[in-house]
Amino acid sequence: MFSNKKECVAMLLAGGQGTRLYSLTRDVAKPAVSFGGKYRIIDFPLSNCINSNIDTIGVLTQYKPFDLNQYIGNGQPWDLDRLNGGVFVLPPYVTGESGDWYKGTANAIYQNIAFIDKFSPEYVLILSGDHIYKMDYDKMLDYHKEKGSDCTIAVINVPIEEASRFGIMNTNPDNSVYEFEEKPKQPKSTNASMGIYIFNWQKLRKYLIEDEADPKSSNDFGKNIIPNMLKDGQKLFAYNFEGYWKDVGTIASLWEANMDIINEESGINLDDNSWKIYARNAAEPPHYIGQTGKIVNSLVTEGCEIEGTVINSVISSGVRIAKGAYVENCNIMPNAHIEEGADVRFAIVGQNAVVNKNAKVGDTQVGQVKGEWQITVVGPNAKVKENEVVPVKAMVD
Repeated sequence: MFSNKKECVAMLLAGGQGTRLYSLTRDVAKPAVSFGGKYRIIDFPLSNCINSNIDTIGVLTQYKPFDLNQYIGNGQPWDLDRLNGGVFVLPPYVTGESGDWYKGTANAIYQNIAFIDKFSPEYVLILSGDHIYKMDYDKMLDYHKEKGSDCTIAVINVPIEEASRFGIMNTNPDNSVYEFEEKPKQPKSTNASMGIYIFNWQKLRKYLIEDEADPKSSNDFGKNIIPNMLKDGQKLFAYNFEGYWKDVGTIASLWEANMDIINEESGINLDDNSWKIYARNAAEPPHYIGQTGKIVNSLVTEGCEIEGTVINSVISSGVRIAKGAYVENCNIMPNAHIEEGADVRFAIVGQNAVVNKNAKVGDTQVGQVKGEWQITVVGPNAKVKENEVVPVKAMVD
């Protein structure tokens, strides 16, 4: 008899608007934002899942979902076009009795209890769709089983001065969690939650139903589900992750993460054949470097034409950089054009944007504190006029 049963089902929260990315998420959800020349942000958790032998994934969408839905499609680039399992896009929906937008992270999972039940899993992996990292979830699941945990939370050690920006897990010597603090002003530890959880499904199912029945709840994992489990004496453990991880929810952090992939000392390596990051890519011709083109320490994706100078930058597919143009420390998104004589530094240039002749965008910066780079943004489809000067940290829509 054919069985849908899966040991573990992943639920990927991908409905965020990403308001701190401003014009870059005006028309697309944050997980669909271009990254690293040929990827979208969501490629990282999807690739982590299939590399970790998790082949059943629900992707919960909400804000501006069309582009993300189209990109995921049938899941073929990630080997998720399967008869038993695969990838499923799960928007909010109306039932015969009720219907509502996803009100919080916990409510999003609550609304999809029936989907998870179809696979009768022992465990559910909760993921966020807006982080850049490479992680073996299978190892985390083994740790969860070994500890006999009801909920395991992935944590990363952060500098104490940054800890107040995160949800902090305070733990005993055996890594059991005794307290969760949401962005504490005076943190007691540096174990920052990565927003990655493994739950025993039947236990989580019970707490989701109870949480939904509480009219005072924010329907959030960090604010409600985890504190309620701690209060009831459930077994929660922290799982220490030691690799590269970055939340790309701000302009500065998105730019930094792009710069990290061309920095050999950053800790993230996209050339690692043992843990590939898969993506859906359009068929483009090879990139072309003209006689006047000069490239230093940069990634240049297929379909590009480079006649100008590119230094320490990430250049996405279909980009045109004309003769005499200068691009330094930039993330140039797909199909953008940098015209003759334009000067673009420490900037993100959005998809299909045009920087016209002799325009100046951004400026060189030295010695900024991590997370506080003053990055200039040219939004998707925006046009910078000929000879226009766009100052540091300005945004062109």
